[in-house]
Amino acid sequence: MTTTAPAVVETEAEHVARIKKAQDQGVSRAEAWRRRGPLLPALIFMIVVTQIPFLFTLYYSLLSWNLVRPGSRRFIGFQNYVDVVGDSTFWQVAINTVIIIVGTVLIAALLGLLLALLLDRVFLGRGVVRTLLITPFLVTPVAGALMWKTAMLDPVFGVVNWVLPGEGIDWVSRFPLASVMVALIWQWTPFMMLLILAGLQSMPRDILEAGRVDGAGPFQLFRELTLPHLRRFIELGVVLGAIYLVNTFDQIYMMTQGGPGTASSNLPFYIYQRAFLGFDIGQAAAMGVIVVIFTIIIATFALRLIFKTFTGKQEAS
Repeated sequence: MTTTAPAVVETEAEHVARIKKAQDQGVSRAEAWRRRGPLLPALIFMIVVTQIPFLFTLYYSLLSWNLVRPGSRRFIGFQNYVDVVGDSTFWQVAINTVIIIVGTVLIAALLGLLLALLLDRVFLGRGVVRTLLITPFLVTPVAGALMWKTAMLDPVFGVVNWVLPGEGIDWVSRFPLASVMVALIWQWTPFMMLLILAGLQSMPRDILEAGRVDGAGPFQLFRELTLPHLRRFIELGVVLGAIYLVNTFDQIYMMTQGGPGTASSNLPFYIYQRAFLGFDIGQAAAMGVIVVIFTIIIATFALRLIFKTFTGKQEAS
């Protein structure tokens, strides 16, 4: 009895501790749910605004429904998806979308890096120059597209043809995809510049001073110190820009209407054409679901990158 008594007392103590821990967990969970209570209306609003329309889109994608043919609404399963995959125009437009996203993001990131390096220096009027360079990102997409179409790229009165020698070129008609990309690059370069400039200003100056003392030149300092430090900021800007550029519509609608033909169309504009010009709701919904899936994939990668950026984690090189 004397040898087993301590074990019994210890078991009872552990039992009491376990009950207390369970009670504390119950209180903490109740407290957590109480704190989440004010967020419930926002959660309901988000579900109503985003998820319910997407469920309707999934439902419409399983139907054959043309608005100009009354009584044509019927269930056909996944036939719309089969038709979309076999649509050569859809894949051409998808290639245009990739070209717009990749070209715009890379060029805007490069220009943003150069402008950020310029603004990181101290010179007279730096605040004014910074404000002027940020302005394009504050202009609404429709106004920016109209400005590039009429004031910059017009074959008769455009500034570009006035600056360049030779006969006036109708840039929008001859180079529709490039014209749209120019307007997008003009608008997104300030965004890249701000992110990279924030990265430059967060870089410790003593590291650069130590590099200069060791005899490193400006190019070596940029390659070995500045660029590795800016990698996370550049990656973040590229991924966020790609997510937003997937939904580009305003510039294409205002500048080229997707033409000639579908030469400058992207996936959102092609979906608009199929739904509101071709009145084929089923195929337009199927295309929308496919675009959403690809967007979710890109957004998932973006969220992981943002998490790594804010937690300071980097992948091992």
